[in-house]
Amino acid sequence: MPSGRTHIKICGTTTLGDALDAAEAGADAIGLIFAPISKRLVAPDVARSISLAVGPGVGRVGVFLGQTVAEILHLADAARVSAVQVHGGFSGAELAELAGWYPVVRVVSPQTLPQDPEALLPPHLTLMLDAPQPGSGQPLDWAGLAPHFPAGSWLAGGLGPHNVAEAMGALHPAGVDAVSALEHAPGLKDPARVRAFVAAVRRADAGPDEQKHGAAGC
Repeated sequence: MPSGRTHIKICGTTTLGDALDAAEAGADAIGLIFAPISKRLVAPDVARSISLAVGPGVGRVGVFLGQTVAEILHLADAARVSAVQVHGGFSGAELAELAGWYPVVRVVSPQTLPQDPEALLPPHLTLMLDAPQPGSGQPLDWAGLAPHFPAGSWLAGGLGPHNVAEAMGALHPAGVDAVSALEHAPGLKDPARVRAFVAAVRRADAGPDEQKHGAAGC
């Protein structure tokens, strides 16, 4: 990934059309949620068809909560994802086992952020900070989090076209992840909002001059 380019993930994708729209808009990855409690739960066979259709140029991240390592690996293989994102309690050994098969995104809230993330996470894992209730649309306190935000981490939690540039300016995340602000109903994306989100991130990547130019052209 080029230096200065923020990775973009469009999470909670449940339809092939939404996946293709995200890819066309310029998203780097889509999120396919397998957490049973989620309003955006996608069946493994549907996720597989999405993964095969979007191809290797777009990351397919399986999102898990409450499953065992064995269940995660089974679902990830069935759905042909390219990475896994895990919420909830996992030991270092479990994370290391997952990392032996897939790139792993480990999600934590600010309240559970490790004091020394690099020491507690196995190598090659990516940390993502999200709200205590993922998918709630509630943004984090970016200013309060700034002194403690681990370099190279991703950011989620209430991000949308209207605020992602502010969040990026405060925390400089390696990647950003959006869900509810890009939907017209849970699990169903609004293509215009997805395009606007990607464009807002790229303007923020380009710097203040491009942000002003983009705002003037709205």
